[in-house]
Amino acid sequence: MSKLRLTLACWDYDRTRALADGRVTPEGIDLNFLPLHVEETFFRMLRNREFDVAEMSLSSYCVSLTREDPAFVAIPVFPSRFFRHSCIFVSAKSGISEPKDLIGKRIGVPEYQMTAPVWIRGVLADEYGVDPASVTYFSGGEEEPGRDEKLKLNLPARFKVVPIGPGQTLSAMLAAGEIDALHSARTPSTFYSQPHAVQRLFPNFVEVEKAYFQRTGIFPIMHVIAIRRSVYEANRWIAQSLLKAFEAAQALTYANLAVTSAMTTMLPWQVAAVEEARAELGDDWWPYGFARNRAALDTFLRYHHEQGLTPKKLEPEALFATETFETFKI
Repeated sequence: MSKLRLTLACWDYDRTRALADGRVTPEGIDLNFLPLHVEETFFRMLRNREFDVAEMSLSSYCVSLTREDPAFVAIPVFPSRFFRHSCIFVSAKSGISEPKDLIGKRIGVPEYQMTAPVWIRGVLADEYGVDPASVTYFSGGEEEPGRDEKLKLNLPARFKVVPIGPGQTLSAMLAAGEIDALHSARTPSTFYSQPHAVQRLFPNFVEVEKAYFQRTGIFPIMHVIAIRRSVYEANRWIAQSLLKAFEAAQALTYANLAVTSAMTTMLPWQVAAVEEARAELGDDWWPYGFARNRAALDTFLRYHHEQGLTPKKLEPEALFATETFETFKI
């Protein structure tokens, strides 16, 4: 009997590699796995809906749900999570030494609606009193000129977002002091090439991020897996099939990381890193599924609304295919 052929675009993560190499196959699905960089996947899926299934920015997905005839439906698989205190960079010319110094400053963002800056703005507001509307945002390419928002935004007037010039990049502007700070998922190249000019706001970010998790219990979610709604509506069973397959692939990664006779990564202290992750976040430190992630999702959706990206706060239950909320029991 023939299987349903689906194309999945997703980055080459250790937790998805078993889907790419065929060690895990989703029930009833012949999977064509495209290991694309996240920026390419997001652009092609959001602009042209090129794939049946794709990794997607959590923020972009939430924006898409507010549009007429939402194009996608997600499953509670989170291929990317990231504590983002390490991703706040400041210009040495800015005089910024602590979070409250960001108030009133010029802050670069590749895109205002990117998930990473949404988390950063929310954390800065909740933890340090930096109102997201108290700064001016400059949007555009971090390393290449010409980047714009993948989704057209209609922000409340209190949020000031200004596109940078057609020949400018945020990385260079930060080093030159033309912007005071940068919120980004990628480390700017000038952090390495001009370390005297570009610094982290939190040089001790690991310590700060551990303390944040201890206070909040949140390991921030960056991406979801989204299915083109037309594909999902025609084959409702694929939501559960894909969820099970992603969980099985992740289980193999957990098992490999537990092996101490030979390391599965090139990290020299992998064993220590795995033991530290378990001690700080628990044995299943990267949970999939809805229930264990509801609080983190609810926090993100509050930030998304407070920052003008959704006209009303979405509820976490509205994000995912209904088939993924429960399963059979024996």
